[in-house]
Amino acid sequence: MNSAWQTFLCNHRAVIENHRVIHFGDSATELQETQTATIMADLSHYGLIRFSGEDAKTFLQSQLTCDIREIDPRRAQYGSYCTPKGRILATFLLWQQGEDFLMQLPASLAATIQKRLSMYVLRAKVTLSNASDDWIRVGIAGPRTAALIETITGTSGGFSQSLQVMHDKEISFLYFSQQRIELITTLENAPRLWDRLSQHAKTAGAGCWDWSTIAAGIPVILPETQEMFLPQMINLDAIGGVSFKKGCYPGQEIVARTQYLGKLKRRMFLAHIVTSQTITAGDALYSSDMEDQSSGNIVNAALSPHGGFDVLAVIQQSSVDTCPVHWQSLQGPALEIIPLPYPLPD
Repeated sequence: MNSAWQTFLCNHRAVIENHRVIHFGDSATELQETQTATIMADLSHYGLIRFSGEDAKTFLQSQLTCDIREIDPRRAQYGSYCTPKGRILATFLLWQQGEDFLMQLPASLAATIQKRLSMYVLRAKVTLSNASDDWIRVGIAGPRTAALIETITGTSGGFSQSLQVMHDKEISFLYFSQQRIELITTLENAPRLWDRLSQHAKTAGAGCWDWSTIAAGIPVILPETQEMFLPQMINLDAIGGVSFKKGCYPGQEIVARTQYLGKLKRRMFLAHIVTSQTITAGDALYSSDMEDQSSGNIVNAALSPHGGFDVLAVIQQSSVDTCPVHWQSLQGPALEIIPLPYPLPD
C-alpha cells in the first residue's frame, strides 16, 4: 500500500492490517450496509504488475489463458496464469493503460508472479515492474453505483457491457456491472475523489468488496489455492478468462484437452454456509458419495450480511447433484447452493 495513501486512510478512521483495510470503525455495520446501501472500499489489497515495451502484447499472449488481442484501451479481460500442467498459479484482471498493460491480482501473489513471468522474457522487448503504489484503486458496489459515478465524476453513462473501460483526464473506470465499478486514479487525485465519493457512499473494509466479488461469481486464486484448479473448474471459461482459439501458453495442451476430450467433473458453485467458525480458501469439502475423499475445496469465502459465510467452491458435480456437501467433514455444516449470476457452458 502506498504509504501516503495509507496515512490518508488512517486519518479517515481506517483500521489497516498487512496493507488491507479491515474496517472504518464498525465492521458489522459496514457488512450489513453492503447488502442495501452503496459502499466504497480501498482495493490496495490487490497488487499491480506493469508490462511495458513493444513486445508486451506478444509476450502476454504466449503466457496467459486469455486472448490479449481482445484487450484494448476500452476493454479489460479476466484471465489466469498456469503451470505446464494447466494448474492455476494466479487469476487476474488485465487492462491497457496507455501503451502498457496492467495486471491486477492479490498483493500476496504479485511479487512471485512477477518474478516467475520475468524468467520467460528472454530477448523479448518487455519490462515488468511493480505498479502497486502508482495507482490508487477504489471499488464501488451497491444499487446506485452507476448513477453515483455519473453524479460525482460527470461521466455520462456509456457503460454497455461487462469489463468495459472508460477514461477521463484523472480517472479510469472498470465496469463490472451496474452494481460494481472500480475507479483507478493517481495519488494526487485520490484524496479529493475519496472525499467526494464518501458523501454519497458508505466507507467499508476490503471484506465487503470481497463479498460482492463472490456474489458476482468471480474467483480469486490466493496462495492457499495455487495449483489446485484447472481454469474451467473455477468457471474462467464462463467469464471470458480462457480462450480456446489462441496459440500456446503454459498448460494450454491440458486445458484444451479437458475442454474437447474430457468431461469436466468439478465446477465452481456459489454457496452459503451457516457457521460461526472461520472459513478460509482451500478448506476441504465432503459428501457421502465420496466416502473419505474430499469432494471439493473452498476457492473464496467472505462473511455474509445474512450471517455465516458466502463462498465460491469447486465441487464434484455428481456430489452436488446427489447429496448434501459439507464443510470440513461429513458432520460439518452443509452448503446451501445459490444460483450463479451467469450461465455455465454445456
